[in-house]
Amino acid sequence: MIDSDPFGDSTQDMKTIAIANQKGGVGKTTTAISLSAALASLGKRTLLLDLDPQANATSGIGVEPDGEGSMYLPLLGSSKIEEKILPTRFKKLDIIPSGMDLAGVEIELARRDDHLTRLKKIISEMPAKENYDYCILDTPPSLGVLMTSSLAAADEVVIPLQCEWFGLEGLAKIVHVIEEIRQSGAAPDLTLEGIVMTMFDGRTNLSRQVVEEVKNYFPQQLYKNVVPRSIRIGEAPSHGKTIFEHDPSGLGAKAYHKVTREFLRRQTT
Repeated sequence: MIDSDPFGDSTQDMKTIAIANQKGGVGKTTTAISLSAALASLGKRTLLLDLDPQANATSGIGVEPDGEGSMYLPLLGSSKIEEKILPTRFKKLDIIPSGMDLAGVEIELARRDDHLTRLKKIISEMPAKENYDYCILDTPPSLGVLMTSSLAAADEVVIPLQCEWFGLEGLAKIVHVIEEIRQSGAAPDLTLEGIVMTMFDGRTNLSRQVVEEVKNYFPQQLYKNVVPRSIRIGEAPSHGKTIFEHDPSGLGAKAYHKVTREFLRRQTT
């Protein structure tokens, strides 16, 4: 894991960060897991909230999805969110796991008038929020109710974007959804915190061209550090480990280390 450093402990109010991209296979969950684990290692009290019914963030952090610990019941008002918080093996990192039952909540939530703001209300009223600096939301790779309510619940959005041309189309869509959420009044202060380029291959012109294209349109939001294409990054979740455990001295671990530090620097500017 990452050694602690001057970022250290803090007493800031909990900030909710949605890791979002409606396109699958872009490194979204890996970014959510890695950012959460790295923040905890740097002294930030972190809650990872898995809102993807596939529960990849849950299993990827080493927690077994049991089908009963998800946000399903809290979203329907039948349970309290703090009852779903579990410790992980990492100091200062807790998780609210996901499970397949969460897939059924989309239809039930859509029937409610407050479906867009329900998650936001639950998180904002969570007594345990005083225990955390950051709540990281791993969102589903879709534009359904869970995704939009996750965006509405967030203070900021981080978009992982793979270095491919199709990724640019997905970026335009998610940015449009963020703007719609703002204009709806559900989250008028929602901001696009940043765009993290993933699966970067410096040997190809394509990766560099895609990065330059994003930089042209989002110069302030584009992270300077990129995450390389790495077999080790892909392997880590199958072992229930973070990249910092699976390949601590590898390029992937170093990249997410740098991304996390950049994230914290951006939080203070």
